[in-house]
This record gives sequence, C-alpha cells and structure tokens, in this order.
Amino acid sequence: MALKALHVSDIPSIDIVPESPFSDGVEFKVPKFVVIGHRGHGMNALQSLDRRMRAIKENSIMSFNAAANFPIDFVEFDVQVTNDDCPVIFHDDFILSQENGVVFEKRITELCLSEFLAYGPQREGGNDGKILVRKTKDGKIVQWEVEQDDPLCTLEEAFLNVEPSLGFNIELKFDDHIVYDQDYLAHVLNAILKVVFDHAKNRPIIFSTFQPDAASLVKKLQSTYPVFFLTNGGCEIYEDERRNSLEEALKLCLENGLQGIVSEIKGIFRNPGIVSKIKESELSLLTYGSLNNVPEAVYMQHLMGIDGVIVDLVQEITEAVTNLITSAMVIDEEGLNEKLQLHSKPKFSQHELSFLLKLIPQLIQI
Repeated sequence: MALKALHVSDIPSIDIVPESPFSDGVEFKVPKFVVIGHRGHGMNALQSLDRRMRAIKENSIMSFNAAANFPIDFVEFDVQVTNDDCPVIFHDDFILSQENGVVFEKRITELCLSEFLAYGPQREGGNDGKILVRKTKDGKIVQWEVEQDDPLCTLEEAFLNVEPSLGFNIELKFDDHIVYDQDYLAHVLNAILKVVFDHAKNRPIIFSTFQPDAASLVKKLQSTYPVFFLTNGGCEIYEDERRNSLEEALKLCLENGLQGIVSEIKGIFRNPGIVSKIKESELSLLTYGSLNNVPEAVYMQHLMGIDGVIVDLVQEITEAVTNLITSAMVIDEEGLNEKLQLHSKPKFSQHELSFLLKLIPQLIQI
C-alpha cells in the first residue's frame, strides 16, 4: 500500500461512469449559502461539557435523519473501504474496543465488513456488539457513550435509509501518515463510486478529501459529481506541500479541474484575501471548524462571500442563518431573472459586536 506517491497524470484512462451533466464544461456552483451537518447531526466530542456534542452517535443513520429535520442542504460524513471492498462510514483510521480493561485497536481498512459491523449496538437481535471506546487527541481512552446510540453503517445503507432529498458530502477518508500508491487509490475510489452510481439517483453529491492524489483521481474517474479539496489552510503542516496553504489548495484545484475548496475556517480568517482569489477562479468555497458553531462567525463568512459552512450544532446554526441572513426574492423589470439579496442586517448586542471586532485580528496572528 505505502510505496510511493503517484500523480493522476500517470494513470491509465478508466471508463466506469455514465454520461455526466458536467462533461460538456458545465461548471458547478453552490446555489446559495449552504449549511452542512458535520458527520450528520454533529460530531461526538466525548470530553466536552456540552451535552449537544454527545447527543447522537456521529456518522450514523440516526444522526443523518436527525439532521434532516432541520433546513440543511447536506450532511458530511467519512467513507473508508474495508478489506472486502465495502465502503463504510467511520471517521477514525482505527476502531478501538475494550475488554477486561484491555484496549484492542484495528485499522478500518484491514477489517472485513462483518468484523466492522460487530462493533457497537447491533441492528438485529438487540444484542450489543464489541464495546466502542475512542482515543482523544491527548491519547486518553474514553468510553464512546452518547445519549442516542445507533449501529455502524455502510455507504449503501445511508443511501437506502436516509431522507432522499438530503445531499451527501462524501469525504474520501485516507490516513494522513500513509503514502498511497496509484493502484490502491483507484481500487478504493472505484468501490465507492460503484455504490454511489448504483444508489444516488437524484440525491445531490459532493466528494471531498484531504488526500491530493485522491482528489485528482476521483475527478478523473468521474465527472458527474463535483470534487472539493479539503485543507487545514496552513493551520497544520504536512510533508506534502500541497496540503499546507490555501494558495496550494487553489493551485491543485485549478490544475486538476476540481470545483471547490473546503477549508478550516481559521485558515480563511488568517488569510481573508484568499477568498477573492478563490471566487475569481470560479471555485466554490466551504469551511469547517469549531468556529462554525458560533453564529456571528457564520454570518461573517456570509458577508465575505463564502458559499457555506459545515457545522456541529445543526439546529442552532440553521436557526441563526435563517434569522441573520433573511433573503427576499427580487424579480427584475422583465420578470425573467430572480436574485437573492440581503433583506436586512442583523442587530448585534454589544457583546456580539465586541466578539466580531476582536475575531479577525486574533485569528490572523500566526
């Protein structure tokens, strides 16, 4: 698996997909300011004092359908492929279980499907599977306990059981510490694409990934769905230079015909001038990060021209977007075109104004 990094230009042509609405040069554009649920209804932060971060099991059918109860456009989730070629939905590279005080760790991509599904609550028979635990960033092992639990699931199950009008932002998940060869990437992406083309129907789909070669390759393998490159925007540094700045992300998108960038919002706030460069390049721009759970930070992004946000607090942020970004339909004199315009600016409290005034200067400091 980890041999060398090969670029998309080295691969043979692979014809696996049907006619594409984008194949004739049609450009993808995010139609409005979109709100996307992070791992569904929101990620699980098991050490957080905020109960909302432990409400529903992340990346689950229950979480996706809970998010669909609010006016969001997409749910974002992470897809990996088991060693028997089944795309499953799970964020971490490794899955951890605990038995008699001993922690067992397995890489997702080394499990077969039945082994993967044996963790956590089970759909049939009401039996519990292997007890799930999680490792925090500081290495601490914590019980994966949430208020509403749900079984692990496959990508196919998500297509079959999640509200069909809800869009899927499918993150193609790869380990940051592995250099993948071309054949492995193609094999994994083809397994995912098969499920997507078999089951997507009219559901809106966006692909995204932090892996530069996977982003280039999935664009080459299909042209039906837009591909976005994920970046920390310089907030973390990697050996692969293409991952280390928004300028590199922009370059990668333009060289490979990708449709957009998804950046950690701190990277944007530290380098706000990049927004105009991205928009001038006719790319879409979405963001993620903990600041996207702050309504004022979301509204600031709307003013900056950012196209949408990935959030954990789905209910709170969708309500804030509705209140802060009230839109009115304006029909031109001939009645042919419809445009969205800001109806009125929100009235901020003194505390909120202080937050906004301090936000950008604090974040642009490296």
